[in-house]
Amino acid sequence: MDDEAARAERHAQRMARKKEIVDRKIAEAQDEKGVFLILTGNGKGKSSSGFGMVARALGHGMQVGIVQFIKGQFATGEEAFFRAQDRVQYHVMGEGYTWETQDRDQDTAAAREAWAHARDMLTDPAFDMVLLDELHIALKYGYLDPDEVLRDIAARPEMQHVITTGRAAPKALIEAADTVSEIDAVKHAFQAGIKAQKGIEL
Repeated sequence: MDDEAARAERHAQRMARKKEIVDRKIAEAQDEKGVFLILTGNGKGKSSSGFGMVARALGHGMQVGIVQFIKGQFATGEEAFFRAQDRVQYHVMGEGYTWETQDRDQDTAAAREAWAHARDMLTDPAFDMVLLDELHIALKYGYLDPDEVLRDIAARPEMQHVITTGRAAPKALIEAADTVSEIDAVKHAFQAGIKAQKGIEL
């Protein structure tokens, strides 16, 4: 047997062993429930990943609710696109980034109003998925009560999926989640003086 044939045979054996392990894990994972998923970290792509799952859910005919905290004063491609979808209810907090408003009382009131919309979605079994974009920032600055947020998420309908995004996800939220992904910051075009681009950041 030449080297290439031996390499191919070893690869086939490794893949066969891997398939056995994966198949067994799939067979053992039989629970079905709504998943609470956190996207956090300092890297770009948290909201993008959340909206990617919204697109995936819509592809399955699911009903989706979206509440965007913090981002509110500029137009984004995701808002323009998802507002046009029949099975999406979309609410934006409306006050914009905290360093733009510079008004804690205003930001707190806006976050409380946005959470009221979120709670309506979290209590409605018609919503298969709820995306709470940049929720972690509202929690970090104390605009919302983390205990209240956790209670409302925990009390949601059994099959409803919840996704929260933003830097600095609170420890209590991470402990309560089923899946947590942390996106690291390796390099960003903004650091090189490149402004936010449509289709990338906007």
